[in-house]
Amino acid sequence: MASSGQTSSEYIVHHLQNLTYGQLPAGFERYDGSVLSEATWTIAHGAEEAQAMGFWAFHVDSLFWSVFLGLIFIGLFRYVAKKATSGVPGGLQNLVETIVEFVDGSVKDTFHGKSKVIAPLALTIFVWVFLMNLMDLVPVDWIPGLAMLVGIPYMKIVPSTDPNITLGLSLSVFALIIFYSIKVKGIGGFIGELTLHPFNSPNKAVQALFIPVNFLLESVTLIAKPISLALRLFGNLYAGELLFILIALVGWFQLPMHFLWAVFHILVITLQAFIFMMLTIVYLSMAHEDH
Repeated sequence: MASSGQTSSEYIVHHLQNLTYGQLPAGFERYDGSVLSEATWTIAHGAEEAQAMGFWAFHVDSLFWSVFLGLIFIGLFRYVAKKATSGVPGGLQNLVETIVEFVDGSVKDTFHGKSKVIAPLALTIFVWVFLMNLMDLVPVDWIPGLAMLVGIPYMKIVPSTDPNITLGLSLSVFALIIFYSIKVKGIGGFIGELTLHPFNSPNKAVQALFIPVNFLLESVTLIAKPISLALRLFGNLYAGELLFILIALVGWFQLPMHFLWAVFHILVITLQAFIFMMLTIVYLSMAHEDH
């Protein structure tokens, strides 16, 4: 709920601002009117300072929550694996086994190559992205409010609403696509895939004319994979977070609206994690195809 000292615009901007750590240049005038005599690494207060920090700035909150949720995933699954029993399983073991079987079935149905990495990778992506998305159901004022009480100006707790995080995930998948494409097809096969399709001709002179066109089309298709993967996840979760923030502006009447949107958003949260996982499996399956 917006405080009495904030306008609606200020409230929205505050909740969408990341806790950014970076270097401000010498001569920069800060939010409190002070002017820096030399370049200084510090926490940004406001979007203007964050923008002035440039590319080498870190979204501390997104990084912290991403790592924290990743550790929860590792710790939880390790705990269940160590306590697993062949007898009557508990509720937590049932849940973890259901997730593992679901992901394993998805990999077997979609991935047509041979790799011991794909199933664990798919499981990690699905659970990790799901946990990141799940943070969207935490009331928007709770953790940012607690952070302000201890002197932390901003705190976004949903990593998947940060394009840096979603692009980091998708670029990791992209690196694996390139790696397996070269490993399975070889350098020549990978280059041929980019230059000899979709247009080809038995006439070598005509084929030579097709090469730059094919390379342009296939390069765009290849680069579009990680970008679309990242922006799809970011766009859906950012829109969901923004709606929660807008509902919070309503005041005490927000509770039924929050509940209805949260129930619907659970489907979005799960679906986006599933889509990210499935597209990763599909892209890596395509990388393993050797024509």
